Amino acid sequence: MTKKVKVESAMLAALALVAGAVWYYYRFPAGVAARAGALAVASYKPMSVENSKIHWERLREAQETEYKTAGRDIFSVVLPPIPAPAPFHAPEPGDKDYIPPPPPPPPPPPKFPLKYFGYGAVSEGVARRAFLTDGDAVFVVAEGDTVMGRYRIVKINHLSLEFEEIASGRRGTARLEDQGPAS
Repeated sequence: MTKKVKVESAMLAALALVAGAVWYYYRFPAGVAARAGALAVASYKPMSVENSKIHWERLREAQETEYKTAGRDIFSVVLPPIPAPAPFHAPEPGDKDYIPPPPPPPPPPPKFPLKYFGYGAVSEGVARRAFLTDGDAVFVVAEGDTVMGRYRIVKINHLSLEFEEIASGRRGTARLEDQGPAS
């Protein structure tokens, strides 16, 4: 027998089995219904009720409840007018509920006038050096050095340079800038 013949034979047997089952349920429907009903009755479990006494106090409480209207006719399409809002009181200086406004935010950090284009170290254990440029002038500075008499270098990182403006004490950050290839 070929594979195709085996598959067709199996399909024929399955279809014959389904046809026999359908014929049986149509031929003897009362027996099937009776067995289903008997199974349902046999598996029934009544609810467990701890106290089957009627709660008369709850029933009396529900009967004595009185409907109180909220001021609107529930059967009317027209809505009642909206009540006027309470007047708004803005506290002023001198009032006991006055809260002063927060102080203004600090000014933005100063812009560093030089371009941070690199860093390096002379030898092990020595602080890093930053390379700054202002056009043709190049400055090599370490942490703690003063540049242009106005800025103190606080920290040198591989991505940024932290500085402090000496006159105001404000701090800022200058990012490492890529000059690109020499032309």
